Amino acid sequence: MRFKYVLNEVLVGLWRNVTMTIAMVITMSVSLFMLGASVLLYMQVDQMKSYYYGEIEVSIFLRTDVTDAQRTAIDTAISSNPLVSNKTYETREEAFKRFQELWADSPDFVKSVGPDSLPESFRVKLKDPEKYKTFADQMQGMAGIQDVIDQRTLLDKVFNIFNGFQVGSLGVAAFMAVAALLLVGNTIQVAAYSKRREVAVMKLVGASNWFIQAPFVLEAVVAGVVGSVIGFGVLFLGKVVLLDHKLQALTTILTPVHNSNVFLMLPLLAGVGAVVSAVTAWVTLRFYLKV
Repeated sequence: MRFKYVLNEVLVGLWRNVTMTIAMVITMSVSLFMLGASVLLYMQVDQMKSYYYGEIEVSIFLRTDVTDAQRTAIDTAISSNPLVSNKTYETREEAFKRFQELWADSPDFVKSVGPDSLPESFRVKLKDPEKYKTFADQMQGMAGIQDVIDQRTLLDKVFNIFNGFQVGSLGVAAFMAVAALLLVGNTIQVAAYSKRREVAVMKLVGASNWFIQAPFVLEAVVAGVVGSVIGFGVLFLGKVVLLDHKLQALTTILTPVHNSNVFLMLPLLAGVGAVVSAVTAWVTLRFYLKV
């Protein structure tokens, strides 16, 4: 009987303040969408780091006037180095062909670069990419070497940009969360005020605070869960429409966003939405019932 009464009061309360309920649901959905997107981005950046850092190569560019003896000595030094996992040698012709394929969409730029403009190089993969500095110090002084470049320095700049997106999305999510909390608290206050006479009568007849608070708290929980489902739906739809279809070209840079990771966001968002809404409503009512 009590459960039926509480459920009925929840439905009546949601319908009575339908405009504020809709506003609360929309705010919660936007906030939780941003939270889910930032968590998913965080997971994706970590996945990309594991993938790309595992594929890092050290490029050893040779001088234009390198001699055959110097090239052989460099090759021998690389092959005998215990830090090296494997190596490949790239001639100027091969480097220029790869350059043409990479910039095929910019023919004018390709025409401005001649076959002799790109140096020959060794591409070296280390057993432990963290040992780059040691390996570079061992190779840097050899005759015939122009430069030793680690791809990690380039990747770090890219990941710094992604980390900035992480912080930015978390900041927006936090800002929207504050707005959602204020809206939840305000909605519960309005709902409690509209039923102030009923609440007063219930207190006079000895109803417990929990019994009085339950319908209001459940209203907030329902709004939070509905908002989380909408936020998850937008997140999943964005992943399918943008990443899986519109931005397929980026798959050469971005590692795939697995559906399993996206589905993990649903219980996370639902839990956060329900708990935050319930706690906010409970705290708001604690102040109200003390009056």
